[in-house]
Amino acid sequence: MRIRRIGSAVVAAGLSSLLCVPPAAAATPKSWEYQALGLASAQRTAQGEGITVAVLDTGVEKDHPGLQGKVTAGPDFLKDGLQPGDPRWGEHGTAMASDVLKVAPKAHVLSVRVIDDNDDNDGQIDQRSGPSPMVQGINYAVDHGADVISMSLGGDMFGEYDKEDANALARAAQKGIPVLVSAGNEGDMFNDAQYPAGYAGVIAVAATQKGGSRAEFSTVRTYNSVAAPGVGIVSAKNTGGYAPVNGTSPATALASGVVALMLSHNGKLKPAQVRALLTKTASHPAGGRNALVGHGPINAAAAVRASSNPPADGTAPVKHKGKKFLAEPDGTSAVKHPPLETTSVTVGYSAAGVGLLMVVGAVLIGFLGRRRAAAAGAPGAGQAGPAGPAPYPGPQY
Repeated sequence: MRIRRIGSAVVAAGLSSLLCVPPAAAATPKSWEYQALGLASAQRTAQGEGITVAVLDTGVEKDHPGLQGKVTAGPDFLKDGLQPGDPRWGEHGTAMASDVLKVAPKAHVLSVRVIDDNDDNDGQIDQRSGPSPMVQGINYAVDHGADVISMSLGGDMFGEYDKEDANALARAAQKGIPVLVSAGNEGDMFNDAQYPAGYAGVIAVAATQKGGSRAEFSTVRTYNSVAAPGVGIVSAKNTGGYAPVNGTSPATALASGVVALMLSHNGKLKPAQVRALLTKTASHPAGGRNALVGHGPINAAAAVRASSNPPADGTAPVKHKGKKFLAEPDGTSAVKHPPLETTSVTVGYSAAGVGLLMVVGAVLIGFLGRRRAAAAGAPGAGQAGPAGPAPYPGPQY
């Protein structure tokens, strides 16, 4: 199985305006997510006391001034030879840990390294034998006191179901640990499905921009559960200071912090109750939910208040009383498709390939035409041009 960090760490033009603070800073600076999530009210009720959030990511620089004393370094299941202090180690994970603690400042982070920050290969990891780093990370978090598991990561193009992944996530659910996962950053490209976001039982988090609407990169899928701020989120840098980042990754870390607040207010909440409270108290879109933002942007204050009186948990194991099989078992795998009739598929793919080439050609022609038109109409010296939308500041995660 291959696991990669969500997004391609595309650095926007606004990177030159990175926000830095003195090294002695004790907390991640506030940005617009405070008001969007209702954190002022939520943190008056709970601040994550006694809750451990396992951040399965690229590692966390626990000596960052804003994280000191709040992070325990777990194992490195990636085992690629990189160490803390290397600029290629912990870039993404440090940012995510700071976003968790921004919401739940009295929570504790358990850092488990399962992915990398290598942009040259898009963060992809080949796991040729044995459990994947992600599976090992989930199992380690379950066995070492995690109350919440935050995974700002995603799977390969179009997604791939993996039995070992599903089993590890099922074990976390059985132990009563909510798992939050990034929905994906492919919404403005091919909108590919993502695993582990597509697995049953996880809480898939989409990203919103200011105003609460979906960020244009956030993947649109029916598995989206809720949404959280994901544009210009000021986060810790592994090299010190802070910078704004974008993506469903920070959205997931912020949402994980909200769950930490909920659990510190009511430590008896089960994963199904956490999901129910988040979705019930979210700012629902028209129709109650959609594939853009799930049940809507999280309302942390409402979710924490509602945690004191959760709905009943109806997810206990129930003995099956029906027939064992709907039909006689024929040896077909329950999780894999039977072999395809390749002759008809080959003909179909050939026709689809020709059509795809025509579509791509048309898109490229239109794109190049727009670029030429834009270049021809660009304002020269002394001319004023239209004020288009500003690019998102910072890298995309």
